[in-house]
Amino acid sequence: MTDQAPITYADAGVDVEAGDKAVELMKAAVARAQRPEVLGGLGGFAGMFDASAIARMTRPILATSTDGVGTKVAIAQALDRHDTIGFDLVGMVVDDIVVCGAEPLFMTDYIATGKVVPERIAAIVGGIAAACAQAGVALVGGETAEHPGLLEPDEYDCAGAATGVVEFADILGPHRVAAGDVVIGLASSGLHSNGYSLVRRVVAAAGWSLEREVPEFGRTLGEELLTPTRVYAADLLALVRTEGLDVHGLSHVTGGGLAANLARVLPPGLLARVDRRTWTPPAVFTTIGALGRVPRSDLERTLNMGVGFVALVPADHADAAIEQARARGIPAWVMGEVSAETDTQPDPRYEVVRGAKGVVGGAVQVVGEHPGA
Repeated sequence: MTDQAPITYADAGVDVEAGDKAVELMKAAVARAQRPEVLGGLGGFAGMFDASAIARMTRPILATSTDGVGTKVAIAQALDRHDTIGFDLVGMVVDDIVVCGAEPLFMTDYIATGKVVPERIAAIVGGIAAACAQAGVALVGGETAEHPGLLEPDEYDCAGAATGVVEFADILGPHRVAAGDVVIGLASSGLHSNGYSLVRRVVAAAGWSLEREVPEFGRTLGEELLTPTRVYAADLLALVRTEGLDVHGLSHVTGGGLAANLARVLPPGLLARVDRRTWTPPAVFTTIGALGRVPRSDLERTLNMGVGFVALVPADHADAAIEQARARGIPAWVMGEVSAETDTQPDPRYEVVRGAKGVVGGAVQVVGEHPGA
């Protein structure tokens, strides 16, 4: 035994009262991110969701996804702005679920921080809740963990998981994609949430501050880098459910870039040829590329280059799909077509990408040069 004074949890760096205050501050925001199927309220040990509607489905298939925001949180922390990062988290999670045609139903989040600052946690969760409401997903629960000594007081990271459902007969994927389908690009809102390790390295090497006004952006570098991820879920579900419109496949353009993620949703034997001449990447992509002298191959494998999602549809449905997307505020255009590899002579000047992330899929070749390149 020693004469050492008693050590409390607060002495160890954990403030339970701050955690409780954070929950109180976020309640109103979470209340707006609900669905009728949600049972109970915030603060339970588990979120509950009435799944009885699934029983009326012929063969319900559950779909689940989990992800984080990555090093984009460093930008939010540097700018001390935390109300947009939730859109990045929700977009990375629920939009993966929509790729197979499933409707995301509910989501949970997890925030680890060095010190719970109630207002900061409430801002993060407020953004998550707002994005869930936009996507039609219920935020049914979450966890905030204080990790003193592991994270600095102003540091945090966040992750989330979501569950959705789709009828077996309505699953989208490689089994539907066919030669003759066209590739439709759906514009991103900017960098989204991928490639920030590269972006931050380029910016640091150039000595640019986040407060730097960049004429090409029409705002500061920090404001551009913190642009929230576009959340596509509700818009894509509306597209898939449009009467008379046949969507064969969807691809979420995240880590790995356009070609690799498109190849994941193609069956072996098919090749999608995408033409760079059909779109101009927003200034943030060309600026980062030029500033860091980043090789194009590396840039395209890391960033979305202005294309956040891809839809694969029969050629005679392309106009209707583009019109539907544009009506919901998403710029869309035909960027290529799918053909049988045996009927296609790849352009030897450009790389052919086959499959990605363990998927034995089809092939993608991105050709041509962007306008003005």
